[in-house]
Amino acid sequence: MGREFELKYAATEAELALLRSRYPQLTPIAMETTYYDTPAGTLGKLHWTLRRRMENGKSVCTLKTPLPDGSRGEWETECDKILNAIEPLCALGAPKQLALLTAGGVEPVCGAKFTRLAGRIDANGCTVELALDRGVLTGGRKILPFAEVEVELKDGAEAAAVAFAEALARELGLRPEPRSKVARARALAQQ
Repeated sequence: MGREFELKYAATEAELALLRSRYPQLTPIAMETTYYDTPAGTLGKLHWTLRRRMENGKSVCTLKTPLPDGSRGEWETECDKILNAIEPLCALGAPKQLALLTAGGVEPVCGAKFTRLAGRIDANGCTVELALDRGVLTGGRKILPFAEVEVELKDGAEAAAVAFAEALARELGLRPEPRSKVARARALAQQ
């Protein structure tokens, strides 16, 4: 199982611009995400995220599940159709329950379209991926612009990643964003 530990912060255009100038090695990735759920909303009730994301034209399907320590289990596979990704995701270690829950099909519930500038940074004895995201969340017929900074631990101690992220947040005045993109897009769809 992959494990995702990340810290997320809401940002302004000025804060993103400052970070772009400070970290010119960040690479742009065009992202378009569709989040899926069963017709009964079973995955959302479990706080599972099933998505298909186009990343610079490459289709990546992902399942994320909550873990007791606040991080998330994460499994990814390249696949053009979300239902075709279920078996490979389970083979990678995703909960076998996924196949049962999605046997009746899934439907798109919300999405996001954004540009990410991302790169790995060695900081405080750990390696993190710094991602600067700017775009829109979509839900129902509504659109909500967003800008945020993510710091995701790739190698090393969580405490070192937290120290790096918190120092960056203090210096720039970034505000913690406790809700994921899918949570905010789902809320938009329910308005």
